[in-house]
Amino acid sequence: MPRSVSGVEMRKRQAAHIEAPPQAPGQPRPNTCCLCWCGCCKCLWNEDRMERSERQTCTKMDSIEATEEQRPSLEEVLSWARSFEMMLRSLEGREVFRQFLRSEYSEDNLLFWLACEELKKETDPTAVDEKARIIYEDYVSILSPKEVSLDSRVREGINQSLAEPSNLMYEEAQLQIYTLMHRDSFPRFLNSSVYRDLLASRRRTCLDT
Repeated sequence: MPRSVSGVEMRKRQAAHIEAPPQAPGQPRPNTCCLCWCGCCKCLWNEDRMERSERQTCTKMDSIEATEEQRPSLEEVLSWARSFEMMLRSLEGREVFRQFLRSEYSEDNLLFWLACEELKKETDPTAVDEKARIIYEDYVSILSPKEVSLDSRVREGINQSLAEPSNLMYEEAQLQIYTLMHRDSFPRFLNSSVYRDLLASRRRTCLDT
């Protein structure tokens, strides 16, 4: 008789654990039945685990979609071949073009052009003076660590402008570098594996979707 009573009590305790209402957030859960650890569908712990898994999956998918959105579209990549100017105005275009220039050891041409673009937007005289001198020291001076292809006449004009720097003092030099990149580097870029691989990748993406 005592064994029978003990068995009934044990079953009641197990049932109480299974049917117990959810605990408030932050409160410890009571001990669960052994079925919970085997994947019982009614187990509160198992439900929380499934919810966490779904949230993590959604977050991962959102991250993948966000990365995909940052990539240039097929139309944008094709537009670069039609317009050098359009490629330079595209953040993704500049990055891909810079990757190609790095392989030819002419990345400094693009960096110089971009630095001049930033200088032209500056209106504060103190900032103009500082940025103009940094550009000179980095790209124009005979002691500069970076090399851009400027002729002697343009360099001399820049040297004279250093007495009174302005945000347009590199305009002629910038145009010279722009022309060099457009006529010399850009055609090779369009025939390079850097551009062709990106174009092929964008086309595959369009076919898959």
